[in-house]
Amino acid sequence: MSVLFYHRKKIRLFMWILLVIAAVLSAWLCFLMISQSGYYEERAEDLHERERVIKAARGRILDRNGVVLADNQLVCTVTVIHNQITDPERVIKVLSETLKLDEAFVRERVEKVSSIEKIRSNVPKSVGDEIRSYKLDGVNVDEDYARYYPYGQLASKVLGFTGADNQGIIGLEVKYDEYLAGTAGAILTTTDVRGLEVENTAEKRIEPENGSDLYISLDYNIQAWCQQIADKMLEQKAAKGVSIVLMNPQNGEIYAMVNAPEFNLNEPYVLTGAIAADEALADLSDNDKLNQMWRNASINDTYEPGSTFKIITATAALEEKAVRLDDAFFCPGFKIVEDRRIRCHKTGGHGAQTFLQGFMNSCNPVFIDVGARAGTDAMYDYFEKLGLFEKTGVDLPGESASIMHKKENIGAVELATISFGQSFQITPMQLLRAVSAIVNGGELVTPHFAVRTVSADGSDVEAFQYEVSDSGISEETCETLKMMLEKVVSEGTGNKAYIEGYRIGGKTATSQKLPRGSGKYIASFLGFAPADDPQVIGIILIDEPEGAYYGGTIAAPVMKEIYENVLPYLIS
Repeated sequence: MSVLFYHRKKIRLFMWILLVIAAVLSAWLCFLMISQSGYYEERAEDLHERERVIKAARGRILDRNGVVLADNQLVCTVTVIHNQITDPERVIKVLSETLKLDEAFVRERVEKVSSIEKIRSNVPKSVGDEIRSYKLDGVNVDEDYARYYPYGQLASKVLGFTGADNQGIIGLEVKYDEYLAGTAGAILTTTDVRGLEVENTAEKRIEPENGSDLYISLDYNIQAWCQQIADKMLEQKAAKGVSIVLMNPQNGEIYAMVNAPEFNLNEPYVLTGAIAADEALADLSDNDKLNQMWRNASINDTYEPGSTFKIITATAALEEKAVRLDDAFFCPGFKIVEDRRIRCHKTGGHGAQTFLQGFMNSCNPVFIDVGARAGTDAMYDYFEKLGLFEKTGVDLPGESASIMHKKENIGAVELATISFGQSFQITPMQLLRAVSAIVNGGELVTPHFAVRTVSADGSDVEAFQYEVSDSGISEETCETLKMMLEKVVSEGTGNKAYIEGYRIGGKTATSQKLPRGSGKYIASFLGFAPADDPQVIGIILIDEPEGAYYGGTIAAPVMKEIYENVLPYLIS
């Protein structure tokens, strides 16, 4: 009896366990069928839907007058779906021949068991239409967009270019990618468990959202003029490079930025002849050579500015009342500072001269004295006020910072060389911004290209705002410097930049490249106009010119040629 009771109890316990399990399973099934039905229905649809991406049309880049500098052209993307291919050998033959691809490459993708394989993107539309005409099962030809630059090399290191997926790589293309890129769409097709398209089911199409157009301050005409002149200087002077930047000193809008030699934006991975032939780059990999070709010297590279920096030294000294225009100086052709003999560019010296005359003559001994009068603390104070310890904020990637002595490490020799623009490095853009503050009345502007974006349908317009700060430079000093710089052009070392009928201010420079004694120089000129109310300021650098290398001899005449075209165009 006790044995029977034990078995009944055991059976009853087993039944309870089964009931509990059944209840749990029923509850879980209800949860899946009711609460999670939408989620699993969506998962099931995903398993039976194949997606092909539709690229969005990238926003255009247009100059200040609406000239299109970066556009799109219609191309095709060719893909294959393994399970839908009925004649693989014919598909391999047609695609390899039509697209001029290696047969093994095409075969690998055609025979790969996957939902979809890309054969090639950015296929010309005419070629895509030809492939469509063969009506090959399992081959899709979808239209999309590729970037196209109508003017080839124009402003290549400013505009930048895009990659295979239309993403920005360098320049404005990457800086404003979030505005230009848009949002891709998709074509969704329903398939069965074998991956074959289900007949009589419509494709779902998610339309792409095109990117916004970007309007920039660059002027096509000014850029083209500057680029032609830079290319001419490359040829005439066999220079390593020529950089030209023109900007509105009142608001920081950049009209032109040339860094010759430029490269073809439609073939950005093809090395230019200058890069390929440069012996100094011979040991670099192709990728490193490409990076060199894409470098924007105006913002990526630093240099010793030389005598153009005397504008900054003069500003500090005048602000500190350390010097007056009629103060007397004497130049015997050199200056002894501690154990160093620092020479003037005029070996025989300038003799007796005032500060104003020393400025017009670009006399190093005068500026050694002026820098000493101002002192290290004051000099560094004005460097900071004029933004020389910070990046300019220009809206291009990869901007470099200045390389300066720590103030506590500056002795008499360092202060002397700093005073006439040696023993430190800045970018051309930093110098242009600093001098802009001096000639515009004291406002430190932010150099920039982007003006506004406009959505594809024109409904959304975003205007960009840029920081403007007070440098603290007095109006009196600004007016004095403009007068002094105008005299440099009308009567001093910058006379070759003089243009009849226009008031132009400017400063020449001849910078010796490191190491000293290498015989390599950068000739430069910084100039603005009209001198009394500057509307354009520009800088030109000619890197390693052959033959004559003085800024006043070769750089000033180039700026004159630029302004002979630009001033009548810009200033009525």
